[in-house]
Amino acid sequence: MKPNNESLITEVILLGFSKDPKINGALFVLFFAIYVVTFSGNSLIIILIITNAQLHKPMYFFLCVLSILDLCYSTTALPKLLADLFSTERIISVVSCALQIYVILLVEGIECQLLAVMAYDRYVAICHPLHYPILMRWGNCYKLMALVFILSFMLCTVPSIMSPITLCSNQINHFMCEMLAVLKLSCEDISTSELQIFSFSFITLLLPLVLILLSYGFIISSVIKIQSAGRSKAFSTCTSHLGVVALYFGTAMLMYFGPASMYSSDQEKYSSIEKYSSLFYVIISPMLNPLIYSLNNREVKDTMKKFLVKITH
Repeated sequence: MKPNNESLITEVILLGFSKDPKINGALFVLFFAIYVVTFSGNSLIIILIITNAQLHKPMYFFLCVLSILDLCYSTTALPKLLADLFSTERIISVVSCALQIYVILLVEGIECQLLAVMAYDRYVAICHPLHYPILMRWGNCYKLMALVFILSFMLCTVPSIMSPITLCSNQINHFMCEMLAVLKLSCEDISTSELQIFSFSFITLLLPLVLILLSYGFIISSVIKIQSAGRSKAFSTCTSHLGVVALYFGTAMLMYFGPASMYSSDQEKYSSIEKYSSLFYVIISPMLNPLIYSLNNREVKDTMKKFLVKITH
């Protein structure tokens, strides 16, 4: 959502997690460690894929883009959160708040569609291996990524920019400017905006998830026909992707399709659900993604070992 420039409110107060200095100190250590792991893990994945010719394949190209998106996720929210944990005034300007919303929405949309593209890549590789070099040639990969970026911008960012709101309050129970949380500060009736969010969330979340499930339905039906030796190899290339899909889509769908009406009489409880759902898909998921892919992918592990040996000698 875009705050209206005519609003008298110029700053938004983020309540965060706690006002207790001891708790905040512990949270700072925890979130700082998460950020270090996230930044290091995703940066290492990007460096490995760019510098090693054996990883110059469509699957790893998409993984590299995923790591870049995860870095954008964390860097948009975590540095501000770390600063606020030791601040008595947890404020963010309306302009910065709007920018944070736009970036998060754009990255959300791109990541959902990217995971669907990655599922399609595995479907072609396993179900139609002879056609893989043609269907997933580099030109097609670049076109798919361009389409993902354009659709995400049109579906996730443009509607928010075109729907300004006037703020009547400036305090939210959150650690960042999240669209649903900021929307509750609006002076106007937000039912139309909520319907709009639900509609676009259906397109950007549920449709990619359906495509992913269809892809893996075909993959499973093909893999069970393969001999046992090839079967384990085929499954090993998919388990990491499925883990990322389950973690990301599970928390995002809880966020946007959660039982809001159930908590309409208890806004504090619903705000907490929003906050901790955001914590998972904005902070925890970007940290786990490189770990999941590196631990379940033999090529990535072998390349990582060679890289670490090289830089330590």
